[in-house]
Amino acid sequence: MSIFIGGAWPYANGSLHLGHISSLLPGDILARYYRLKGERVLFVSGSDCNGTPITIRAKQEGVSPQEIANRYHQEFESSLGKLGFSYDIYTRTDTHHHHKIVQEIFLELLEKGLIYKKEIEQTYCENDQQFLPDRYVEGTCPNCGAHARGDQCDYCSTVLEPLELLDRKCKICGFPPTTRLTEQFYFSLSSMQTLLEEYTRGAENNKNWRDNAISLTKRYLREGLQDRAVSRDLPIGVSVPVAGYEEKKIYVWIEAVSGYYTASKLWAKETNHDDSTFWDSTTTSYYVHGKDNIPFHSIIWTGILAGLEKAALPTHIVSNEYLTLEKKKLSTSKNWAVWVPDILERYHPDSIRYFLTINAPEKRDADFSWKEFIYSHNSELLGAYGNFVNRTLKFIHKSFDGEVPEKDIPSAIQDKVEQLYEEVGHCIENTSFKLGLEKIFELVRFSNKYFDEQQPWLQIKDDPDACKQTLANCVYLIANLAHVLTPFLPFSSRKVKDMIHFRETDWSSVLVRSQQLTNVEPLFERIDTEKITEELERLTKQLVD
Repeated sequence: MSIFIGGAWPYANGSLHLGHISSLLPGDILARYYRLKGERVLFVSGSDCNGTPITIRAKQEGVSPQEIANRYHQEFESSLGKLGFSYDIYTRTDTHHHHKIVQEIFLELLEKGLIYKKEIEQTYCENDQQFLPDRYVEGTCPNCGAHARGDQCDYCSTVLEPLELLDRKCKICGFPPTTRLTEQFYFSLSSMQTLLEEYTRGAENNKNWRDNAISLTKRYLREGLQDRAVSRDLPIGVSVPVAGYEEKKIYVWIEAVSGYYTASKLWAKETNHDDSTFWDSTTTSYYVHGKDNIPFHSIIWTGILAGLEKAALPTHIVSNEYLTLEKKKLSTSKNWAVWVPDILERYHPDSIRYFLTINAPEKRDADFSWKEFIYSHNSELLGAYGNFVNRTLKFIHKSFDGEVPEKDIPSAIQDKVEQLYEEVGHCIENTSFKLGLEKIFELVRFSNKYFDEQQPWLQIKDDPDACKQTLANCVYLIANLAHVLTPFLPFSSRKVKDMIHFRETDWSSVLVRSQQLTNVEPLFERIDTEKITEELERLTKQLVD
């Protein structure tokens, strides 16, 4: 089976924060799991290096847009690598390859009559002497009255055009924009109405999409799909490949989502593999992103793929709700965020992965608090899992010179472990990552209780053979906990596997043969709870009014 996993492309105009990682992490869990199952996996993403946010940042700093894009692309690669993201390819949208394939997609849709020209009024800033991209027009949402951008209201999720906003202002200078006539290319999304209605019904019946993706998509379809502009007057981006229109750029919402396909083609080219199986009807695909990106995947990318007559329409849409910070909405402009390069300097990547999974906003908004993060690490990762691993292996090291006792594992324990693989696999495939991790930690608690009840520190004096059986059972549990945790906590799982010496690479239970333990050391260090106050002070100090 071919498994395609597309992670959303972060904008290369500022550092990643925990909200980004919360929505992207499911992609890596899926990729690692399906590789263990032996499936053919392609996990792709990249940095969005085109668009106005980058040119704005460049103007503010007095540097070129290329310098901004390079800086943050390199930072993204570093941060995602340190967090263990196992992309098959992580690329960027300002490569010649991406531009060429996007232009081919544009021309194919144009040739099929799905893209057409239209003269429109577009917002123009007289002060900045430029047409404004939709996101750089801000005002009041005509639907709910909340503050909104010109492409979408984050509060009520209405898809907007800039001219629909009330009290419009230019985001760059704050002045009200005027309008000018200009000719742009439009994508005939309205012609996809019936096809997308049937497709969404199928997704709802199969229960492969998150509930928020189903409800939002159905709402857009009820309101009736509108044709959307696919070109804009922008300084950087992919040029429209039509004579006389080269100064115009293919708009981000069609260009960026096409990155999934261009990345696939680049991977095929660089590895000398065939990527066509990831775009046919047998493919299972997961698109992993935040709630605000739902329509770009469920409607627009699906519409593009249908227009290109690709059979691999998205089968799973993994759209998280929002992550808040200390009960308040994340705000990059106010610097109310936990930045990824910063947190990685002080905390274990598996601690971050654990908390963002066990506390994931899968069905409703979730909150990141420093108190919960640190208590979660100390009580669950260190106190429960790390403690079970450490006391078992240290006991073997001390009492049996580090040699794992060789005993047959009782069927009751083996059955419990095999059931765990089945249940956790089912959870991952159905994108219930939080539930999958909870099930694993139920076995962690069972294992600690088993160790306490058996009392190997007494057994070694009264019944050494029973002690060996207890420890063999505990090592079996440790090995399988580490293995089943591999998609979630890859770094500590590798550490356990190195101490016990096993390298099984499929998704099934592991039997550990008698051997010598090496480099036995704690998986995690305790985090001083004084750090909670330190981190809250750091967060408050960085806040910009």
